[in-house]
Amino acid sequence: MAKILYLLRKNNNQHSAGFGKYYAYVKSLETLDMRGMAEHIAEHGSIYTPDVIFGVLEKFRSCLIEQLLNSKKVKIDGLGTFYTTIEGKGETDPDKFNVAENIKALHIRFLPEQEQEMDISSRQFLKKAKFVSVDSLGDKPEEPEEQEGD
Repeated sequence: MAKILYLLRKNNNQHSAGFGKYYAYVKSLETLDMRGMAEHIAEHGSIYTPDVIFGVLEKFRSCLIEQLLNSKKVKIDGLGTFYTTIEGKGETDPDKFNVAENIKALHIRFLPEQEQEMDISSRQFLKKAKFVSVDSLGDKPEEPEEQEGD
């Protein structure tokens, strides 16, 4: 079974309700780039070479961005849906709304699959994980990598 490594970190923010408490943070061992992921996929008995898999992943990446920029959502069965959201400031008069002034950012978001047989929503993903404290492994890393959502 795969293992999620975690570190405990004390909340030192005196203005936080969680001040003084310890919280778990994921400790990533490495970040796989697309070439690394292609090599990993090829190691699972794929009939395709890492270069072919890399090409498909690269094409997926560029097409995903293209479709998102065309106001489309992209659903990957068994994984989830990619979509965009706008961050901006409101305008009281719609006639005064200006894209350059009122839209601050365009974000790519991801919603995990939630259909029953392939559910990887937060609660179901948690049920599939086994957690191991980095402290129990002997070598304690200095600081956890920043993770999305921290």
